[in-house]
Amino acid sequence: MPGIIGPSDYSREPSRHPCLKINAKEPFNAEPTRSDLISSYITPVDFFYKRNHGPIPVVDDIERYSVSVCGLIENSKELFMKDIWKLPKYTVTATLQCAGNRRTAMSKSRTVKGVGWDISAIGNAVWGGAKLADVLKLVGIPYLTSITQSGGKHVEFVSIDKCKEEKGGPYKASIPLSQATNPEADVLLAYEMNGEPLNRDHGYPLRVVVPGVIGARSVKWLDSIKIIAEECQGFFMQKDYKMFPPTVNWDNINWSTRRPQMDFPVQCAICSLEDVSVVKHGKITIKGYAVSGGGRGIERVDVSIDGGKTWVEATRYQRSGIPYIADDASSDKWAWVFFEAEANIPQSAEIVAKAVDIAANVQPESIDSIWNLRGILNTSWHRVQVRVGQANL
Repeated sequence: MPGIIGPSDYSREPSRHPCLKINAKEPFNAEPTRSDLISSYITPVDFFYKRNHGPIPVVDDIERYSVSVCGLIENSKELFMKDIWKLPKYTVTATLQCAGNRRTAMSKSRTVKGVGWDISAIGNAVWGGAKLADVLKLVGIPYLTSITQSGGKHVEFVSIDKCKEEKGGPYKASIPLSQATNPEADVLLAYEMNGEPLNRDHGYPLRVVVPGVIGARSVKWLDSIKIIAEECQGFFMQKDYKMFPPTVNWDNINWSTRRPQMDFPVQCAICSLEDVSVVKHGKITIKGYAVSGGGRGIERVDVSIDGGKTWVEATRYQRSGIPYIADDASSDKWAWVFFEAEANIPQSAEIVAKAVDIAANVQPESIDSIWNLRGILNTSWHRVQVRVGQANL
């Protein structure tokens, strides 16, 4: 794509909602408030978290923009947007979550490295685009292929985005070919978000969306798709976004001992209350989100107002008026659910929420048990403190 991207263009920052909490200006990383996050089942683009590893690219000439498909295949191909638009269009409702969501709380246990996210580095959108499985068919790779004749087992996505961790090279990540060629995995080359063309923050003009997997693999501003023998060797696959035990520190870390993180674990968070809230006497409503990776639905959300001694089951829903049934065709497989519970609050209380997915995976009780030096995948019980007072909320 020569001539489309110029270094001077990087100074042109997109406009953004003033209510976003900015966690880093360069590169730009921001999340919405808790209340804004759960104001809608489909997260408005303005309130969808912004996660970047470098300056945000500019693609001005959509006619000249193209994506190359190459690597361990017989015939490479260059695809322009008109080629991708001709393919069958699918819409997939899917939640993306940064692996560092809730890192701030983990850092209170012990110091971690990374952007300090609260609980809103997550969002749910309707993505529109072509299935990656259909794109790969254009270069002769059938559905449900695990290995190409030339030995390709992984699909690497390379971005226009340049980042310091790659020594000025492009951001990149990969997924297994078996996932990429499975139409049921719903991996998209997306050009729309909530019915509108992608904006620059979210990968205009084309990005990958890998449902059920940490956001780091849904590469934005796509430049090329490469069929490779081994998983991507880029920084963010090999030297980041891996889950280490609490015993590992920066002196004894061995990155090669852990696999790159893909699916995210079961997660939930209370969004109707801050970490410390003053509430009026009487009943309060406790609301939040729950989600699990790999397309696993949410079987249950438990809420406690006494720090986890006793529990009540919250109601779960995706769309109002439609009962949520985990793993049912009527439910969005890749999307979060909202939960809601009512409780009478004594003078002070610790409110806790934990989710259980359809595989009976449950959130761990403590941060200490899952602490890791990069502060990823904090899925411990979410806790907030409340007290009864006279403050006007």
